[in-house]
Amino acid sequence: MPLRHFAKWALIAPALALLLLLFITPIGWFISESLAELGSAGEVWLEAKAVLGSRAILGAILNTNGIALTVTLMVLVIGYPLSYALSRARGFAFSLVLICIVIPYFTSVIVRTYAWMVILGRNGLINQVLLGLGLAAEPVDLLYNRTGVIIGMTYVLLPYMVLTLYAAMKAVDPRLLQAAEGMGAGPFTVFAKVFLPLTLHGVTAGALIVFILALGFFITPALMGGPGDIMMAMLIEREIELSQNWPVAALMTIVLLAITLLLYAVYARFADRTEEGFAR
Repeated sequence: MPLRHFAKWALIAPALALLLLLFITPIGWFISESLAELGSAGEVWLEAKAVLGSRAILGAILNTNGIALTVTLMVLVIGYPLSYALSRARGFAFSLVLICIVIPYFTSVIVRTYAWMVILGRNGLINQVLLGLGLAAEPVDLLYNRTGVIIGMTYVLLPYMVLTLYAAMKAVDPRLLQAAEGMGAGPFTVFAKVFLPLTLHGVTAGALIVFILALGFFITPALMGGPGDIMMAMLIEREIELSQNWPVAALMTIVLLAITLLLYAVYARFADRTEEGFAR
């Protein structure tokens, strides 16, 4: 083995060992031990067909993907201009925006979720403002429904998109933008033809991170959602804690892992094509 290849593997070996020890091994043990309760491979297959054919589980899969997609789009719409402003900010303005993004992460997600429940409640700040301004005749239901789930998850996941996009935007060479302006391109053309394509890999990476995190979200939808907002993580928790049905929980975990791996494969393929395009 060439020395450079040995050095590369030596550098990534600790990360691979941690991944194997802290993620792959526990997940693999949980799935294998849970499915072993069913007995033969045929019984596992029959149970898998029953799980995938269950209306409750299919509904949870649709809810999970729908909520995750909506939250990802919301985070992108809010996060892109915020990241752009952060990449252009200097001095005190930069520090202030960055602190506002990072500081909430020093507080537990449960505390932040309960804070939003107070704000979105029928007697909360938003309803008080709407009623005070005459924009609503009665309190608006912003909690224990899909709206509350999306608002809460968007708030929690926004920093992942902002910081990923910020890194991509800071990597853009400003001389490319200046060259486009020097050739007579207007601000919109410079953004659409130069800046956006150069930050598109940040958009896809941020969207992938947010979507995958949203797929496995539990606390916010459990506290802020309604009966029609059941997500996969909530079903898995119920099967383990309430029903003690470990095989079904394991099969639903496999479904979540399959969706995640498929998304990553699509992203990796897209990233490879993007790099090939830039190389040409």
